Amino acid sequence: MTAVQESVFVSGANGYIAQHIVKQLLEKNYKVVGSVRSESKGEDLSKLVNSKDFSYVVVPDIAAKGAFDKALETHPDITTFIHTASPVTFSAKDPVKEIVNPAVEGTKNVLNAVKEHGKQVKHLVFTSSVAAVKSPKPDLNKILTEDDWNPITLEQVTDGLTGYSASKTLAERALWEFVKNESPQFKVTAVNPTFVLGPQAYAIKDKSQLNLSADIVAQVLRLKPNDKIEPFAGVFIDVRDVAKAHLVAFEKKEAIGQRLVLINGPFTTDLIADIVKKNVPQAQIPAGDLARSKQIVEEKVGKSDTTRTNKILGFDFISVEKTFVDAAKQFYN
Repeated sequence: MTAVQESVFVSGANGYIAQHIVKQLLEKNYKVVGSVRSESKGEDLSKLVNSKDFSYVVVPDIAAKGAFDKALETHPDITTFIHTASPVTFSAKDPVKEIVNPAVEGTKNVLNAVKEHGKQVKHLVFTSSVAAVKSPKPDLNKILTEDDWNPITLEQVTDGLTGYSASKTLAERALWEFVKNESPQFKVTAVNPTFVLGPQAYAIKDKSQLNLSADIVAQVLRLKPNDKIEPFAGVFIDVRDVAKAHLVAFEKKEAIGQRLVLINGPFTTDLIADIVKKNVPQAQIPAGDLARSKQIVEEKVGKSDTTRTNKILGFDFISVEKTFVDAAKQFYN
């Protein structure tokens, strides 16, 4: 007797991380139902994905009451729900209204919909962020772990950046609050990646319209040989590892009830330039300054201990070289 293919729902399926999740799910023989904001986005994604096991539903506004009810009712075969959809804009005029509220309401909508209309759903995976773990102004001497929370409040939201930080924190807090108060029939895991870098899952349609973290790399790749490199440092994780962690989140029982904090290691714009210039012949960009790179990491990048997450994941992260070389090769093609 042939085993029945499991179906996984992915909200915000045309996002940067979500497309990699869709791709890896299909490679592992899952059926995938993705939500998108419009018919045209759904058609574009279907062409990219090009699989009989992928279908989409249109959810124009994740914050609207009952946004996901119908999607779950019409797909009673869905056993896992991966919620990646969340507004990301750093140019909001009213960040609470435009970023925080939709993220929190969207999360509550998903949780209520799955509880009431997705009785067969066994696991919900929530895409959070390291922004929900660390303070906007972290103490660089403090070692960050899975137990830490960003202490930001709504009153501290003044712009797009603090809006994003609060949206991730308050949406994830709403998730765990729901689990505690409602004792739903499904298990929950949160995935908290830091800066997500690396290639797109499928061909890049418009290189000027990359998401914020992918654009950090693209800004270096767009430089001319005599341009100055703007110094920037952070910690990164490859987008393919983020997607893989979302699958582990529902496939391994050790991941139930956990926050999987995804941090590979530090990176700088100088390091990106150095790696790409040495490994990608068509890259006509300035040379990266590795001495400056080392100094800025020491001055700006905090410490973390994500041993618990890495033990649950059980796989090695993609190297910093592969992340930037693969992203650059795709960008220049």
